[in-house]
Amino acid sequence: MAPSTLDLFILTFNCAKNLIDTSVFASHLHGALSQKATGLPDVVVFSLQEVAPLSYAFIGPYFLNPYYARFGEALNLASEQVLATSPDGDDEDAASVSQATGGSQGKTQPYTLVRANNVGMTAILLYVRDPDSIRKIEEAECGFGAADMGNKGAVGLRVTWRGRGQQEQDSDQATELTFVAAHLAAMEWNTEKRNANWRSIVSGLTFANPRSILPEDAFPARRAAPTPDRSGAGDIGPRLPTGDSPDPSEAEDQDQADPDPDDDDEESESESASAPTAPLLPTTPQDPDHDQPRLSPAHLAALHAISVYKPTAHLFVAGDLNYRISATSPPPDATFPSVDPASPSHHPAFLARDQLTRERRARRTLHGLREAAVCFGPTYKFDVLAEPAAEDDAAVSAGATENGVAVVPWRFARHRWPGWCDRVLFLDALGGGGKGCGGGMIETRVYEALPVMAVSDHRAVGVDPRVRLPVPVDVHAWERRAAARRKELVVGWTALVWSTPAGAALMGTALALGAGSWWFLRG
Repeated sequence: MAPSTLDLFILTFNCAKNLIDTSVFASHLHGALSQKATGLPDVVVFSLQEVAPLSYAFIGPYFLNPYYARFGEALNLASEQVLATSPDGDDEDAASVSQATGGSQGKTQPYTLVRANNVGMTAILLYVRDPDSIRKIEEAECGFGAADMGNKGAVGLRVTWRGRGQQEQDSDQATELTFVAAHLAAMEWNTEKRNANWRSIVSGLTFANPRSILPEDAFPARRAAPTPDRSGAGDIGPRLPTGDSPDPSEAEDQDQADPDPDDDDEESESESASAPTAPLLPTTPQDPDHDQPRLSPAHLAALHAISVYKPTAHLFVAGDLNYRISATSPPPDATFPSVDPASPSHHPAFLARDQLTRERRARRTLHGLREAAVCFGPTYKFDVLAEPAAEDDAAVSAGATENGVAVVPWRFARHRWPGWCDRVLFLDALGGGGKGCGGGMIETRVYEALPVMAVSDHRAVGVDPRVRLPVPVDVHAWERRAAARRKELVVGWTALVWSTPAGAALMGTALALGAGSWWFLRG
């Protein structure tokens, strides 16, 4: 029996505090889902940044539900279109769904929203085909905006999934998945702040209260106040020894010296091994800070298990991570990426300057996570125009369509370097191993940016990872073991008897009698 797989679709989108156009979003989402060769995914996760105005986001779900609802409508409309147009689609599934708007009443939609949560303007939505497959959902929140509020922050869901095949086989096997939606600090020069935001996620985005699993005296009486921030990107998270990012001039020199963004990760990491690095999570019972109590290995393991780095869970991080291609704003005469493959400034030439790739390989952010090959153009920042700018080769022609929707005229904003701000990365559970997009237990088939939409200056980015479950379930395992046990008894007793002189004589006599009887009966 081949190993079972869990099919996912993860999309990150900075909504620019606007309601989406359901029909437009559904059309582009249909285009993304149609690239999948395996039908509709089992689980869909939306990571949304700037999902609504600040006041709505801070007040809570009552004001956010209308924003969430449009994403659900778009997803179900796109999914129904996939089922209706797929030549080998599941007839049973197609018959059980209705149009998301105007369909027959009494029929269910392809996806059910099973959990929505937000930290300020950052939200995460979890949709599944079969709600019964979700056994457990845990939530985690972390704000690292001003005064630790959620104008910038991260929100996480940890899901225990048990698919239909596992249920039919009465298997106790389940798959743990950790999803993190994040919005890190903005501005070109804030690379270190973005790295600090990631450290805040590792230290603060916990799926249980650390006080509930540690001794009562494990924490000081008062929480240390956050470091005041003057950059406008929020207070600085807890400082952890992970090495320093190069200053802007050094970063630019490094970008020019290493023009190939596809260099092997292991080689790049080995070159940075001499950099001062340390694990983000504690690994020894004794903290060098004398103010911190001594923790037992069991307590350290418990802390590890409630963090985003739980060893038995697959980790997915999606969001507007805001890493740019330069530490300074572009000069007036800057050459911007082009969408023309024949142009010398075609966008892959700029990907070599990507801050996220550099910082990740240097082990200063997104530690241990990997990413599918980035083959799409920059996802930020776009000026959506009433008419295309003919002088700009990045502007699209009027009247063009994509996914059945009129293409939005746009050009890159001149005051920001275009960059790959919107990303999805992942980490195999312990034992997944592997290297590259096809290694380990997670395989990605599609990693693509959706077209520009009029509601945002970002492009949405989607990925369809397939998680290979660790082992298939052998429904005949007990019978196989019983048969093997009988063979073990025969071989064991035979070997024991043959190992003694008397036993060898007895076995020899038995063999001789057997051979003689066979010869006599045959004759």
